[in-house]
Amino acid sequence: MRIRPASTVTSALVGASLGALAVLSSLGLTTPAALAAEDTAVRASHDPVVIGHRGLPSEAPENTLASIDRASKKGVRWVENDVQRTKDGALIVMHDTTLERTTDAKQRYPRRAPWKVSDFTLAEIEKLDAGSWFDRRFTGERVPTLDRYLRRVDHNRQKLLLEMKAPELYPGIERQIVDGLRRAGWLDQRHVQGGLVVQSFNATSLKTLHHLRPDLKEGFLGAPKATELRSYAAFVDQINPSYEKVTPTWVRAVHALKGPHGRRLEISAWTVDDGDRAVALARLGVDGIISNSAHDIADALDEDSDDPSFLSDSDQDTDVQTGTDLFGSALPSLRKAP
Repeated sequence: MRIRPASTVTSALVGASLGALAVLSSLGLTTPAALAAEDTAVRASHDPVVIGHRGLPSEAPENTLASIDRASKKGVRWVENDVQRTKDGALIVMHDTTLERTTDAKQRYPRRAPWKVSDFTLAEIEKLDAGSWFDRRFTGERVPTLDRYLRRVDHNRQKLLLEMKAPELYPGIERQIVDGLRRAGWLDQRHVQGGLVVQSFNATSLKTLHHLRPDLKEGFLGAPKATELRSYAAFVDQINPSYEKVTPTWVRAVHALKGPHGRRLEISAWTVDDGDRAVALARLGVDGIISNSAHDIADALDEDSDDPSFLSDSDQDTDVQTGTDLFGSALPSLRKAP
């Protein structure tokens, strides 16, 4: 296998793992022989799934239908969004727990500070302009309900990384999300086994969701220590850290474990908008990259994969493992909760 000289970013990340081989062995996560084989050079490049962070916010207002439509036109097949609950119990797509940054709530409701999502009804939120702050071309864009968002993602033939945003603020939202997914037709085999991942920073909420729907694929947002990973593997299929937390040793620790569906844990790093950094992460073996400019990151990864100086055709056949296979493959069937 021929390996090109590593970029500066890649070299720094790989260098950080030198002398750390004994760590994983001491944790019982892998063998010294396997680690030595992997550390003979930079890991073979693979193509992670590239996920549009809140759609394509570099070109359209985040977490709107316009944003995922723009992502679709650019060929972005996976999109990420955040779900929260209104005062009267409706599920909407919104990242911030307050409304003023991405809508005209401050102007429309000047006496309602601090404009918390949970202090407004759906009818009030549906009056807000969620697009003009980004560009006047998007004036009149609305905050979508989860149901409308799910149906548009389906219409676009996209796949979804759904974040439960601050679920501690919304008791019982896990069951409500399950009900919403069911109503929108997202709990069938096609979606559950190849087109949906639910993630959160809140491990307790993820455990609750896993109890309700053990067939759902879940991801924990964060970078637990290697010694803590096994406990997460009992209920999540992915560990999704900030890219700054990703090191070769940590990637190996995650990949050494299997999640609740019997497949090795995956890693989706966020938020990556630099092509060289994305290439470095791909060479370290991450399975997904979440980006505000997903189409540009995909182009950078494609260019890196196509470079003939990296791997010969025969080497690619045997050594390259694609993130698409990991995300798109069917999970073993588990009993569905009633």
